[in-house]
Amino acid sequence: MRRRLVSLAAILAVVAPGGSVWAVSPEAAPVPVAVASAPALPQAAPLQGAPVADLVARVDIPWSRFQLDNGLTVIVHEDRKAPVVAVSIWYNVGSKDEPAGSTGFAHLFEHLMFGGSENSPQSHIQAMSAAGATGLNGTTWFDRTNYFQTVPTPALEQTLFLESDRMGYLLGQVGQDVLDLQRGVVQNEKRQRDNQPYGLASYAQQEALFPEGHPYRHSTIGSMADLDAASLETVRDWFRDNYGPNNAVLVLSGDIDEATARTLTQRYFGTIPRGPVNVPAGADIPTLAAPVEQVLRDRVASTRISRAWVVPGMLDPDAVPLSVGASILGGLASSRLDNALVRGDQTAASVSAGAQGFHRLGFFSYSANVKPGGDAAAVAARMDAILADLIANGPTQDEIDRVVTQYAARRIQGLEQVNGKASALAEGQLYAGDPDFYKTELRAYAAVTPTQVQAAMQRWLSRPVYRQIVEPGEREAYVEAAAAPSGATPVEATVIQRVARDPMPAIGDVSNIDFPDVQRTTLSNGIEVVYARSTTVPVTRVAVEFDAGYAADESNTLGVHSMMLTLMEEGTTTRDSNALAEARERLGASVNLGASMDRTAASLTAVTTNLDPSLVLLSDVVRNPAFAPAEVERLRAQRLAGLANEKTQPGALAARALPPLIYGEASPYGRPFAGTGTEESIRALTREDLIAEHAAWVRPDNARIFVVSDLPLAELAPRLERAFGDWRAPAAPRGTKAFPADVPATSARIVLIDRPQSPQSLIYGGAVLPLSGTDDLLSLQAANSVLGTDFLSRINADLRETRGWSYGVRGTVSSLQHRLPYIVNAPVQANRTGESIAALIAQYERFLTEDGVTAEELERTINGDTRGLAGSYETSAQILGALRSNALYGRPDDYQETLASRTRALTAADMDAAARAVIDPSRFVWVVVGDAAVVQPQLEALGLPVEVRPAQ
Repeated sequence: MRRRLVSLAAILAVVAPGGSVWAVSPEAAPVPVAVASAPALPQAAPLQGAPVADLVARVDIPWSRFQLDNGLTVIVHEDRKAPVVAVSIWYNVGSKDEPAGSTGFAHLFEHLMFGGSENSPQSHIQAMSAAGATGLNGTTWFDRTNYFQTVPTPALEQTLFLESDRMGYLLGQVGQDVLDLQRGVVQNEKRQRDNQPYGLASYAQQEALFPEGHPYRHSTIGSMADLDAASLETVRDWFRDNYGPNNAVLVLSGDIDEATARTLTQRYFGTIPRGPVNVPAGADIPTLAAPVEQVLRDRVASTRISRAWVVPGMLDPDAVPLSVGASILGGLASSRLDNALVRGDQTAASVSAGAQGFHRLGFFSYSANVKPGGDAAAVAARMDAILADLIANGPTQDEIDRVVTQYAARRIQGLEQVNGKASALAEGQLYAGDPDFYKTELRAYAAVTPTQVQAAMQRWLSRPVYRQIVEPGEREAYVEAAAAPSGATPVEATVIQRVARDPMPAIGDVSNIDFPDVQRTTLSNGIEVVYARSTTVPVTRVAVEFDAGYAADESNTLGVHSMMLTLMEEGTTTRDSNALAEARERLGASVNLGASMDRTAASLTAVTTNLDPSLVLLSDVVRNPAFAPAEVERLRAQRLAGLANEKTQPGALAARALPPLIYGEASPYGRPFAGTGTEESIRALTREDLIAEHAAWVRPDNARIFVVSDLPLAELAPRLERAFGDWRAPAAPRGTKAFPADVPATSARIVLIDRPQSPQSLIYGGAVLPLSGTDDLLSLQAANSVLGTDFLSRINADLRETRGWSYGVRGTVSSLQHRLPYIVNAPVQANRTGESIAALIAQYERFLTEDGVTAEELERTINGDTRGLAGSYETSAQILGALRSNALYGRPDDYQETLASRTRALTAADMDAAARAVIDPSRFVWVVVGDAAVVQPQLEALGLPVEVRPAQ
């Protein structure tokens, strides 16, 4: 039997004389907490962390720098913690450098440079995947384009060959067919972004803030018209003008030294000729002649009010004071906007503020999402008055200290990943000519004063403001791409004379991963501690995990578990929600409550210097939630607003619809995996339900603690004992979950959720597999890498890289403890929805019958999966995740160390058999979120049953 919610009567065994529940605090003797009325209690003394100066002193990335004769700047950071090297190359060109009529070119070339080069027989992604690259990607922004990957050391030479080939020998690979394909992919990326609620607001903001011709006026992704008009020669000239070695910074970070870097970079980059010097476009900081207000309409659930100014860029002395001011205004969890509008009068569902710094200038903005049905004008007046007060009177030193402590703690955590360090060095070199610019910023944060913050805000935010209001309604007109002319003759372009190079170097042997030793201990109350050590940075990560998850919800109280977790973060018996937020900020610690379908966890990330008070805070949150009545009502209203927002989001609509269709509503998995519940269930929840939920699931006899730290277990164990060792289970019975022996059989059908004015459709489909997470899934996951998850997978290669109908498609075996679902996620352009489903079905049917894993796919998958292991467990967060997943799925402690040998033993036949035994596309239920007027006729032509539902 599944457990039911425990009533208050069942908890009375732990009620102290006088009728109040004993809540044990690690800081003091037990104090009685009245459950019924939950009166305000005295607040605990503030927790104090290390001085900011101590944290700042810990941030250091040693480096050396040299320049090749062709102008390529190379920076080297040696870090021997793992046999991996981050290769990060930053080009001094971004969207601000694009001339009129060529918007989106920098981003388009980001895509083109992944398509292969003259001396690479395959795409860059294909080659790097086989090399075992992790963190492989590229990004474009106003000021730069960057490409990065972390590779095992034996793959470094091949990686440098490929990076140099696409720097110096690219254009022979970029023909009209490649341009047309990647142009389509970029346009689908734009549709995917634009299709989200509020997705068109940023375009209006930039056009209002900047005059015609200003370099920052247009979006980085560009316009549909300019992308349509891009000719092959124009695109090639853009590359010739901007991507020479003298316009680039290459950072090698990890298992490498300067001498090796000099030899290798000269070998692979030294012969590339200089290109024209790209002097970044000049850009003044415009000031509006008068305030501007725009009212836009979109298919959104709530009105969003925002304000924005153009301010100085990252190199200006006012950049840091403005950033600190923005955090105080609306960036901290304890920000002034949060305290006034979200926690205070509760007229806003959420608020935010930030100061984004770019090379030439920056943006300062703040916003509020008005509660549905609320008075938008009153919210606007209140948020503007809060900013005016901050400008008039300045911040407090305590507010500044909390911002700076958080910033320094995040910087320390960012030093753990070799690519994170590479990015910090590259950014400083590119914009400031100084790889240590991150230290300049840190010192500025540590030294900033209330007077500086106030002065900067007075100087820049007293200028005329841009005001934007996005209201619910019919969406603004959407500009689509032009239809490709039928029978068009390809444009003739100059033939590129290819330059032969020495053969691409082979990849050496990659050693097996050396996963940290796992140790265990037990607290005096029986809680098991699972521990691994990571000494790269002085950071400790703790996860107090409970066998619960969103599957713990009863069918008539959906959302109670996630509501309980949200309330736990919003106040304890000795710290209200604001005190909790301030405590996290003072310590530079993150304390988060979250859940998957199977597990619930309270997680802590702390600089080890501040570990003791951070554990006090974690223990308080876990053990002593107040569930204050006022907070229950505030969070209930927020959740209801969030549920209304979900009805406007394609991804949320699809994810809500699919689980009950494939699992059946009786299954604990047959509900939305986000765990947010329904409007009916959230309205009906009581404070007593939340207290009972906590008593049933968040308890020491249902807990296990996972830790990864730079401290040895012998030093950690007493600290954990102080925080959790005296925690006792309540008398109420522990919660249980019951899963049906089987799930309902499904057959192919389509459920269309009508979302008018959608330029893109989201296809979300799948079925439940006859497997559980505790089964050995290695062969199946390897097969599905070929079929669905890899960038080069059959379905992504078809819909994105061949047809150009999507920005990206994935089919995944979702990780659950019990029966697993197979889920396909495919956002596609609206006019190709029906064809896309047909193409997906055809790909699955071919793979699962006569066209299984090829020899090339087998080699690529085995190489990529084994070579990428070192990069997959580089950080303490990755190690912690491995410890937790091993426990969830019943794996041995050395599971990660066995993966390489087991993967190398796989055959194509093994992989084919694993996939064909469990994946059956004839059982897939397809959920489509799109404009029914456009999509329904396409779907009906497929011959499958089609059910149309409204977006609700």
